[in-house]
Amino acid sequence: MAIEYSSPPTFLEYELAQRSESGYDVSAVTAQLSGPAREVAPDRARLLLDQLAAVPRRPDWPYVEPSTLPEILAELPSTTTARGRPIGAAELRDRIQAAWLGRCAGNCLGKPVEDGAFWTPERLRSYLEATGNYPVRDYVSRLQPMPDGYVLHPSWVEATKGRIRYAPRDDDLDYTLLGLHLLESKGFGFTTTDVAEEWLQRLPYHLTYTAERVTYRNLVCGVDPGRSAVVDNPFREWIGAQIRGDVFGYVCAGRPRDAAVLAFSDAALSHVANGIYGEMWAAALVAAAFTAGSLREVVEESIRHVPGRSRLAEALRWAVDARDKHADWRDAVAGLRERYGHYHWIHTINNAAACALALLYADDYGTAIGLAVQAGLDTDSNGATVGSAAGAFAGRGGIPRHWTSPFGDVLRSALYGFDRSSIRDVAERTFTLARTYAVRHPVPV
Repeated sequence: MAIEYSSPPTFLEYELAQRSESGYDVSAVTAQLSGPAREVAPDRARLLLDQLAAVPRRPDWPYVEPSTLPEILAELPSTTTARGRPIGAAELRDRIQAAWLGRCAGNCLGKPVEDGAFWTPERLRSYLEATGNYPVRDYVSRLQPMPDGYVLHPSWVEATKGRIRYAPRDDDLDYTLLGLHLLESKGFGFTTTDVAEEWLQRLPYHLTYTAERVTYRNLVCGVDPGRSAVVDNPFREWIGAQIRGDVFGYVCAGRPRDAAVLAFSDAALSHVANGIYGEMWAAALVAAAFTAGSLREVVEESIRHVPGRSRLAEALRWAVDARDKHADWRDAVAGLRERYGHYHWIHTINNAAACALALLYADDYGTAIGLAVQAGLDTDSNGATVGSAAGAFAGRGGIPRHWTSPFGDVLRSALYGFDRSSIRDVAERTFTLARTYAVRHPVPV
């Protein structure tokens, strides 16, 4: 997706949507537009952006969506103990390995069809049927020749069936590795400022996107990490933070509230409100998957760690209700598109709901990542999140080898110092952190 990250007219277009979706009355600004916002002159767009920052919230706005940790925690139901069954060291090691492998495989599955504006569920189905892979049971194939009307993402050269030689580089995996490094180098008390410093030292700017790209630019320009999420950042509730939460779930296996709290310090650098909740939710989802009795229980538990009066919590509850109402997953996805189609395909809310539906309808690991990708939207990110949770739930024995054997234990990365990481090694390091966390933070009896 091409976005001009220094263009006031582009920011104006997305900021109008962000403000409107967040309950603000933008009519005074839209009344001054005679055409598309992206066609406004830069100086004029800057003035309108300043006006947008001061518009009031509509008095009938029904949601409560804070962005500070104390206020967020006040919106959550209390929890004092870990939920789910106990988990021993050998099983924990196995499930952490499965979560890492599951994330790599789900991400790789979604990469060739990453473009939610183009790859709708209908177009995905028609293409996958042409390849003999619908419902999804294996990686996406590239037809030779490609039929008219279909264009795969450029990553197809290393992420389609028969061409996979390692877990391909992706921001969904770069951030998982960065989270691991943060926990190893800064400890469990890492701060948002620590996150900012690691971004600047280890992440290539041009391989960050949307909210992360803007935040990176803000940091380079001297904006304090406490404000980097809100300066010229119309993507502050998009999916960028949600893709960064899984490693905190690995480390806090079976302890979703702890995972969510750790994730907050990461998310707050680049996101607010539902953008923050998305990462907290993903971390809690993955943590719950280690010890839950069913994938439905995983989803239901994850919702307990999202502010109950937020739009994200509402969307996740809707997904559970949709599962009860519709026997056919396709009907639920149609409902998702009807109800949440006004959000950009890289937004937190619609993508989290798509992940929840995939887990709610799945009966095994492959089904879970297949449904996550078949729903469209941000396919590689959703495949990765669902892959983490379904992998942690299934264990290594529950992931068929055709999903993991092509990687050859190699994970490519743009993160400085982490390219060609051993997947087994990063999983073992994560296991060590998880054991350390459990010792330092014993569950009250």
